[in-house]
Amino acid sequence: MSKFSWLGAFTHFLPFIKAYRKDYILGLLPVPISVFCNIAFPWLIIQIIDQQLVVKHWEGMSYWIRLIVLVLICNYLSSSFYNYFVQKAALQTITDIRKDLFNRVLHFPKSFYDKTPMGSVLTRITSDLEAITESLASGVLAMVKDVLVTIALFIFLATISWKLTLLTLVIAPPMYWITSRLRRSLQKSQLGSRRILSKSTGYLQESLQGIKTVQLYNAEHESQNKYQDFTKVFFKHQSKSNLIDASLFSIIEGITTISMGLIIWYGANEILLTTLSVGVLIGFIQTLDKIFVPIRDFTSQIASIQRAIAALNNIEGLYLQETEIAGNSKTYDKHKFNANQFESLIFNQVYFRYKQDMPYVLNGVSFELNQGEKIALVGSTGSGKSTIIRLLTKVYVGYEGSIKLNGVELKDIDKNQLMNFYSLMQQEVYLFNESIEFNISLARQHIDQTKVKQAAEYVFADSFIQSLPGDYQFQITDNGGNLSAGQGQLIAFARAMATQSYLVLLDEATSSIDLVTEQMIQKAIEQVFKEKTLIAIAHRLSTIQNSDQILVLEKGRVVEIGDHKALVQMDGIYANLVNAEKK
Repeated sequence: MSKFSWLGAFTHFLPFIKAYRKDYILGLLPVPISVFCNIAFPWLIIQIIDQQLVVKHWEGMSYWIRLIVLVLICNYLSSSFYNYFVQKAALQTITDIRKDLFNRVLHFPKSFYDKTPMGSVLTRITSDLEAITESLASGVLAMVKDVLVTIALFIFLATISWKLTLLTLVIAPPMYWITSRLRRSLQKSQLGSRRILSKSTGYLQESLQGIKTVQLYNAEHESQNKYQDFTKVFFKHQSKSNLIDASLFSIIEGITTISMGLIIWYGANEILLTTLSVGVLIGFIQTLDKIFVPIRDFTSQIASIQRAIAALNNIEGLYLQETEIAGNSKTYDKHKFNANQFESLIFNQVYFRYKQDMPYVLNGVSFELNQGEKIALVGSTGSGKSTIIRLLTKVYVGYEGSIKLNGVELKDIDKNQLMNFYSLMQQEVYLFNESIEFNISLARQHIDQTKVKQAAEYVFADSFIQSLPGDYQFQITDNGGNLSAGQGQLIAFARAMATQSYLVLLDEATSSIDLVTEQMIQKAIEQVFKEKTLIAIAHRLSTIQNSDQILVLEKGRVVEIGDHKALVQMDGIYANLVNAEKK
């Protein structure tokens, strides 16, 4: 990380800080009172010693004591006022940042999650943000007051004894040199810690999500070794950070102790020479101790601040990642696209590749769909079937050629208009640890309990749901671990159908379902969507034999097209796949 790159990252947080500037200002208002009290206390000590104790003049002592008590009370109240409002504002700021970050990751394009481990994102919005919280609430903001108090006390010291002040400033250059060098090393070590923690969290999440696969193939030992490697690297970085932090604190503590001894030695000689009073020496030492306390605290806060800077650099990646909303800056004519019904879909010589330097995954794909038709996409893994679905749902953009939906180019259609236009049954099924009703509706306002039940009935899931304890309020656990694979697939299918959309996309929806469930889904498709367009991808050819068109893809090209009967008679790739499935 460059010297000032973290300042650029910090600019993302400024709007959140400005939102609570009133509380920050209220917290800073009593700071001048606190500064005055920190100066007044040693001054009163000097007066009591020189005017009362040294000359043994006891009259008026109660007056000075009352002043000291008043100063202490004022200092306590101002500090409390400062801490309350500043920490309140800091916590509100962090809360808003946490909400904003979560909102951003919800609107990242799906392509972002294709290449980013989920655990890495989780680390950034949890532990990284927690590191910033710790530093902001108890580090940076506390230092603002400490710096002002320290400057004021130095000025006070110069007024009571400029010679002792110059002697004190002698330690400033070596202290700054040591602090700056160790701070850079600490920052580098902390950044390494944050990065390896992000990677290890990502690997941990992947391992736990795939724990059944790990156990099935007896790979526990290998997974444990790999996680231990992450842990060892993290331990190495943290140990180095702790060593630097401890060394920094010890060195500063040693320097301050030595300087304090030099001042006492020099001040005693000055007293003997009657050029310095006892009260001034004691007041000077007491004030100097107040200065060294925040300096020592600062050395202990450096580790926290460096963790926050490293975390800030990590979180910066989430702010640099463009969201779908931000990326969708194009102005769309929403009246141009008819989102109330499906009319036609035309692919005309469509080419697509993920990056400019990568080969095309779609090579001149062309086909046409009309209302009520069913089309199936068949091909080996990597042939481009899922890419077609992802282009239709605008998960990926930047295609070449033409894709027209209801006569409008897909590039000219707002993605928000497509959200309720199609229903997507994905290959990967994810079920939340909530009720079945929630898993079907996903708390979408336009899907009430009646529509949830209708969707379940459409896919013939209602019968097994009714047999469960609590029926639609049955709590799903462990991503459907307390259900069969077929039951989980049916619930996910009902979730897709609940939107009652015009275009239905089945992305290998029946590739991992038992035969009975497959028949139920096929029956539901035939019964419910006779007047809707259906695009299906399936490895089991039995689920797509009734399609109006079947597209056979190979290396991103449509090599065969027709209905089931015509393709079998063609005796080509599709016919070979059918014969292979029968064996």
